[in-house]
Amino acid sequence: MSARVKCSCQSCTIRSFVGPAVVIALGVLLLLSEVRGGIFYFGNTWPVILVVIGILHLASSMASREGHVAPLPPQSAPPAPPAPPPPASNPQTPYSAQGQ
Repeated sequence: MSARVKCSCQSCTIRSFVGPAVVIALGVLLLLSEVRGGIFYFGNTWPVILVVIGILHLASSMASREGHVAPLPPQSAPPAPPAPPPPASNPQTPYSAQGQ
């Protein structure tokens, strides 16, 4: 297992909120659609999800990156083992040496 270090700078912290914020916005929009009907119909309010994503990305890009931990470069795979030597073209058996 690799020992990954999680970055805790403000930019990365805000960026990690995008997924949960989209799920919450989607849930609120669907709830309002069920409770209030026509005015908050999901077909009319789905752009709110795009606005939430945009606001969080904007906040992430403007936040401080002080203390940012860069990800480790991927480790290369170990080299392949060497190929076995080719078989001899005229293999000698114990009986072939007796006749000489």
